[in-house]
Amino acid sequence: MAKRDYYEVLGISKHADEKEIKRAYRKLAKKYHPDSNPGDAQAEKNFKEVTEAYNILSDDKKRKLYDQFGFAAFDESAQGGGFGGTTGPGGFGGFHRAAGFGGFGFGNGNNYREYHFEGQEMDDLFGNIFGDMFGNEEQNGFRQRDFRRSSVRKGQDVLSDVTISFEEAAFGCEKMVRLSGADTPGAVQTLKVHIPAGIDEGKSVRLKGKGLSGTGGGTSGDLLLKVHITPKPGYERKGADVYTNVEIPYTTAVFGGEAQVDTLYGKVVCRIPAGIQPGNKIRLKGKGIVSMKDPTVYGDEYVTVQIRVPRNLSPEAKQKLREYEQLCRRSA
Repeated sequence: MAKRDYYEVLGISKHADEKEIKRAYRKLAKKYHPDSNPGDAQAEKNFKEVTEAYNILSDDKKRKLYDQFGFAAFDESAQGGGFGGTTGPGGFGGFHRAAGFGGFGFGNGNNYREYHFEGQEMDDLFGNIFGDMFGNEEQNGFRQRDFRRSSVRKGQDVLSDVTISFEEAAFGCEKMVRLSGADTPGAVQTLKVHIPAGIDEGKSVRLKGKGLSGTGGGTSGDLLLKVHITPKPGYERKGADVYTNVEIPYTTAVFGGEAQVDTLYGKVVCRIPAGIQPGNKIRLKGKGIVSMKDPTVYGDEYVTVQIRVPRNLSPEAKQKLREYEQLCRRSA
C-alpha cells in the first residue's frame, strides 16, 4: 500500500512550524499508542506511521529532502529498513514493543531506550518520553534531555543559634561564633558574624555559602543564625519601642518639676507636669531602637511614672501631712 504524505499523516500544512509539528505528533502518538489500544493492529500501524512522519518533518535537513524529492529521498531498501526494530531513515530505529511490560521503546543504533508505565497514567508516560525526545541536547538524530544537570544541587542550609545582650541587639555588634563543621564531623570553625543594629528576638542572620557543600558543582547552602536576646533589668522592648519606669517624689507629682530618666543613650532630664498620676506615661521621642530597614528612624521610650511614698518622716513633716489630710476632708 502506498505511503501517505507525511503532512497528511500529521494533519498539518506544509508551512507548519516546529511547534505545530510537535503538537500534532504528541496528540496522535497518544491517540494511537498500542497500550491505549491493546490488540488493535491498525492503531499500532498508525502509531508507526505518525512516528515516521514526525521523524522526518521534525528534522530540518530531512524535511527539506522530503519536500524536494518525496519518499525517494529515504529509500528504505537502500537505507537498511524502516520502522520495526532496525535503524530507519536518518538513523531512527522507530517503535519496539517491550515484551512482558506495558510500554515501548525507541531505538537509535545501539542507543535503544525502553519506556514502561506499570501503574502510571498515560500522560505521565508521555511526559517522560517527550521529555527525552524534546529536551535541550541533540544526539544521534533526535533530541534528548541532558540528565546530568539534575545532579547539580545546592547544599542544604544549616541552622544555629546565637545569644546577645539587650544593648548588642540595639546597637549592633560583631560576634565570634564557633560551629561544628557542616561537612566534616568533629571539625570546628570560628566565624566572625556581624549582628545588625535593631535586630529583634527570633530573627535570623544569614551567612551565604556557610552551609553544607553542594553536589555536582552546585553552590553551598547558607548558615542561618537565630538570634536570642538576654533581658535587661528595668527595660522592656516592644518592636522598636522601649518601656521603662521612673520614681518621683510625692511633691513632684503634686507640684510638677523635673525627673532624671535612664535611657539606652544615657540619662536625660524630663519635665513632670503637675498633678501627674501613678501609671501615667511620658514619651521620650527617638530614644528607642533603630530600624533595621532605615537607620534614620528610631522608636520611642515610654516612661511609666511611679510615686515614691516616703518611709521616714520627721515629726514636723508628719504634722504637716495630717493638716493637709484634714484640709482635704473639709473640702470634700
